[in-house]
Amino acid sequence: MSLSYPESIQFLYALQKQGIKLGLDTIEVLLQRLGRPHERYATLHIGGTNGKGSTAAMAAAVLQSAGYCVGLYTSPHLVDFRERIRVNGCAISEATVTDLTAHLRETVGHGLHPTFFEFTTALAFQHFADSDVEVAVVEVGLGGRFDATNVVTPIAAAITNIALDHQNYLGDTIEAIAFEKAGIIKPRVPVVVGRLSSEAAEVIRRVASKQAAPLWTLKRDFRVDGESLAGFHYSGPQLTCPDLFCPLAGTHQLDNVACALALLEVATRWGFRLSDEAIRAGLRELIWEGRLETVEFGPRVVLDGAHNPAAAQAVAAYLATQRIEHPDARIIVVVGMMRDKDREGFLRTVLPHADDMIVTQAQIPRAATVEELLASLGERAHGARTAPHPADALQLARSLADPEDLILVTGSLILVGELKALLRGCELSPLRD
Repeated sequence: MSLSYPESIQFLYALQKQGIKLGLDTIEVLLQRLGRPHERYATLHIGGTNGKGSTAAMAAAVLQSAGYCVGLYTSPHLVDFRERIRVNGCAISEATVTDLTAHLRETVGHGLHPTFFEFTTALAFQHFADSDVEVAVVEVGLGGRFDATNVVTPIAAAITNIALDHQNYLGDTIEAIAFEKAGIIKPRVPVVVGRLSSEAAEVIRRVASKQAAPLWTLKRDFRVDGESLAGFHYSGPQLTCPDLFCPLAGTHQLDNVACALALLEVATRWGFRLSDEAIRAGLRELIWEGRLETVEFGPRVVLDGAHNPAAAQAVAAYLATQRIEHPDARIIVVVGMMRDKDREGFLRTVLPHADDMIVTQAQIPRAATVEELLASLGERAHGARTAPHPADALQLARSLADPEDLILVTGSLILVGELKALLRGCELSPLRD
């Protein structure tokens, strides 16, 4: 029996309720039954705690600008499930999701029980093969070593950075998390690494050495120079690009664009050709939503999906810059987080930059309640305002703000997705948890 698109999404949602299962056995069998579609194109594989999605989007945009047919697989989505799977910037169609879901259900058969992410990964890889992509840029879902995307053998990999997050799956120390993320390093496949602590760098170096994988390190082998993405210069072993521009906000994106361009420089050794103009045009025209994204003016409303203390530092740096550039503007922070995140660490980093804070709650079971977030604020909860529904929180922030003020919504990509759907006037996909 064929399914409609809403029925296909409900089927995927049912898989999502199974939770997370790390390991490659199921995805390997599923892809084998599909004819190993992931081996029909080159792959760039990108892991890390923060910034891997931005790095993937940058790399894909430049490759597309250079004339290649490019697949991009990222997670999570903000509003629509189809955002996760793109070919040349276009989200997979509802009809294709429906057809491939039916095809994969038949392929799964009995005895194989893929998770939501395993099923979705196989669906993406099949779509890329059917679309005759020349290269796929694939973002790791969780960790690396046992992530479903780790079935690929890429032409190059990148690890953007390593910080504490998902400790219940990856371990409680930087070293343990680094080891899991280093699992994407394959024998003799070059790996690009961004800004790492000494502890993480040593783990990555050790794994790369064991795999005989050439290591490209930020600052040592490649670098960017500049104050922001409004104007910067990239230098690598053989590639130099002056006076570049990218519309993404935040100085932390300099590290991400450095990793993206280094990854592409490695790709040129596999025959990919990237002109100076392709690099400029790809970065200049990049759209990557939910990352310090301005969605309204007067007052300015900015959405950012930061959700751990390391990402909070990037948000804090952005707010500090805004304070300098707009000294008379008030900063109103709307925050909502998931229960399993380091709420205290995140809030401790962001709160000093807020003139007003509004605590809210994303509309999913995993979200921390307003009361839980207030408890995480401790003594700093005095003066914080509350609005249990995100729409009410945004409306409250608007009522408090003057036209020159800044409203920042942060703490969770899920919260950002809910408000983006509100602003667009569209329905959210149920696949958000």
